[in-house]
Amino acid sequence: MSEASDYVENQILDCYLNQSNITAPTAIYLGLHTASPADDASGTEVSGNGYARVAITTKFDAASGTGGSLSSNADITGFTASGGSWGTVSHVGIWDASTSGNLLFHTALDSSATVADGDSYQVSSGNLTVTVA
Repeated sequence: MSEASDYVENQILDCYLNQSNITAPTAIYLGLHTASPADDASGTEVSGNGYARVAITTKFDAASGTGGSLSSNADITGFTASGGSWGTVSHVGIWDASTSGNLLFHTALDSSATVADGDSYQVSSGNLTVTVA
């Protein structure tokens, strides 16, 4: 995942060039999308049929080295379609709230996944990587 949202980009610029503080969110959530959320969060997030963003309760490995990236260190589970299909999930986003809120980072999946009624979706440990480059 290498796409920072406009919200994050503006916070970084203000922090370093206008000496303003960034307040870290108290929780972060993974959202599933059927179209790119884009930097301005304008894309299509899954809705209905039991969908809700999932809290990312485990932290990421510490950023290190020169790559400017870090990866999830546990499975992210809790997505189960109930009452109907979610369609084809093609993108994910990291948000600072369980509903609404600010998009932080987003990216396309390596492979889209169709989530039908009763299906579960998860991101395995180490498979959600955020890169700032």
